[in-house]
Amino acid sequence: MESTRAIPWKIDWATMRFAYIGPQIAALLGWPQDSWVSVEDWASRIHPDDREHVVNYCVAQSIAGVDHEADYRALTQDRGFVWIRDVVHVVRNAEGEVESLIGFMFDISERKRIEQELAKMQRKLEALSFEDGLTRIANRRRFDERLETYWEAARRSGRPLSMILLDIDHFKGFNDRYGHLHGDECLVAVAAALKALGREEDVIARFGGEEFVLLLPDTDESVALEIARRCCRAVEGLEIPNAASDCSPFVTASLGVSTVTPLEGALARDFCEDVDRLLYGAKRNGRNQLLSA
Repeated sequence: MESTRAIPWKIDWATMRFAYIGPQIAALLGWPQDSWVSVEDWASRIHPDDREHVVNYCVAQSIAGVDHEADYRALTQDRGFVWIRDVVHVVRNAEGEVESLIGFMFDISERKRIEQELAKMQRKLEALSFEDGLTRIANRRRFDERLETYWEAARRSGRPLSMILLDIDHFKGFNDRYGHLHGDECLVAVAAALKALGREEDVIARFGGEEFVLLLPDTDESVALEIARRCCRAVEGLEIPNAASDCSPFVTASLGVSTVTPLEGALARDFCEDVDRLLYGAKRNGRNQLLSA
C-alpha cells in the first residue's frame, strides 16, 4: 500500500476528513502528510484553473456513488505543480449510503509532457499542411478552406468579399532563360512582397504554379482595386530582370480583381471562375495590368 507509484488515501464521507494519506505525498508535492486534514486541503491544493471543474465533478460523481477518476494539476509547496490522476472508489454501507472514498493519486507529469509534445507536433504538422513548401505562404488547401469560411460569413453579414488573382507574366520564358532555381527564387520573392501587403485577416496564398491569390474579407471594390495596384507596383518594384518579357525589363504580373456580396445559393466556385476569367482577360490585353469587374 505504500507504493511509490501510487499514493493511497481515504476520506470519511460524514466528516469530509482524511482518514489516511500515504507518506509519499510529502516527497511528491512537498506538503507534509499531517497537513492533509480535510477535503478543503485537497481542493485548495488544486491549480486554480482546474479547481472548480475537478471539485464539482468529483463531488457530483461521489454523491451519485460512481467510481471515477480526474486529471488535474496539484500545487506543490514550492509553488510549482505536478500533474495528478486521482482514481476514486466510492464505498457504500449496508444501507447503500456513501460511507467513504478510497483512492490513489498517480503522478502523470511525464505522460502529460509527452501528450503536450505530441499536441505541439500535431499543430505544427497541421500548420505545415496549410503552407506552401517553397514560398512559406498559405497553399491552395488553406485558400480553399478559408474561402468557404469567408464566403459563408459574407453571405450571412451582407458584407463584401474581394479576391485578387495574380499571375507572373512570361514565367515560363523566365524559367527557360534563367533556370528553375532562379524561377523558385522569383516565386519566393513575389510571395514575400504580396504577404507584406496583406492585412491580418487576409489570406495570401500560392494558387498554383506562378499564380497567387489574395482573399480579402470585408473589403469593397475600391479598396480591393487599390490593393491590386499596390501588388502590381510591388512585383515590378522587386526589379527582378526578365529578358523574356515583352512588357517590361523586369518581372511583372497580371491581375484579375472582383468583389461580391454573396447571395443565397451563390457558389464560391463560380466567383473564383469569374476572377480567373478577369485574370486571363488582363493577360490577353497585354499583361502587366489588372482587369476588374
